Amino acid sequence: MFISLLIAFQTNAQWVKQNSNTEASFRSVCAVTNKIVWIGGSKGTFLRTIDGSKTWETKQVLGAETLDFRDVHAFDSQSAILMSAGEADKGKAKFYRTIDGGKSWEIVYQTTQKDIFFDGIDFWDKQNGIAFSDPIDGKFFIIKTKDGGKTWLPISPANIPAIQENEAAFAASGTSLVTVGRKYAYICTGGGKFAQVYKTENQGENWSVVKTNMPAGKTNGLFGLRFWNDRFGIAVGGDYQEIVKAVPNVLRTSDGGKTWQDTPQTTPVGLKEGVAIYHNKILIAVGPSGTCYSKNFGKSWVEIDKSAFHAISVSNDGIWAVGGKGIVCKLDLRFLK
Repeated sequence: MFISLLIAFQTNAQWVKQNSNTEASFRSVCAVTNKIVWIGGSKGTFLRTIDGSKTWETKQVLGAETLDFRDVHAFDSQSAILMSAGEADKGKAKFYRTIDGGKSWEIVYQTTQKDIFFDGIDFWDKQNGIAFSDPIDGKFFIIKTKDGGKTWLPISPANIPAIQENEAAFAASGTSLVTVGRKYAYICTGGGKFAQVYKTENQGENWSVVKTNMPAGKTNGLFGLRFWNDRFGIAVGGDYQEIVKAVPNVLRTSDGGKTWQDTPQTTPVGLKEGVAIYHNKILIAVGPSGTCYSKNFGKSWVEIDKSAFHAISVSNDGIWAVGGKGIVCKLDLRFLK
């Protein structure tokens, strides 16, 4: 599902602005280590740092200048896969792979099938990965790789639950699909009457779905999720047409996604598109409405500031967030102590 927001950004002492040398919009970031971070953006743009964000390399993928890379998965300093989000029948659904640090890119997947619009991609390890698109014929379109993204094959629709009417996902932060451990993966959605979470326990071969009690609609639902382990997880969302409105926007699970609970009234106000878990104890949520953190599994939240981001990723000693108009920032970790 395509969403486009023009959001204002103000830097504060907590966030250290990086020099991206571009006005591209970013909705995907992948921190591989404290030193290695990849970012995907509009206009075929990608960024890479291999020195912990002291310097950034900014480039466009040749031939992809009209594409919007809404998700990126990086394996190391040399290998990464970029996923473009857009209407497949207009040539926007493509995956690019590099094994030389972005010097060259190969198209490893593309389709022009009507209604395909990719929302997310993730990997369990260096070989096994998964990606998904908005629904086709009443079911999400899910594909899988077993060779590090070189080739992709579809999961049988018979193994995927039927959607609610108008249900779709949001390609907002690169986290509407996440893998967990060696075999689990989760997809969060909106668009229908209620937000839902889909789950696989065998690397995408079979799927189940849980209806949450979070209201959804054409512009609202769940946008991103993360898991500590195979039991504890968090999902965030809201309404992208009411980015500062106080609506239900955080759900938690402690049983591997079988059930999801609302947070108390201290739920952070406004649309939250992405969430990250730092050192397995601190949650950081980002969105056009600002950033906030929680130190108690999301029961209560503290606002960091009004900085507007779309996506966030963490390493052992680094937290990076990205947004519109070339915004790339690194959080001053002293703020969380």
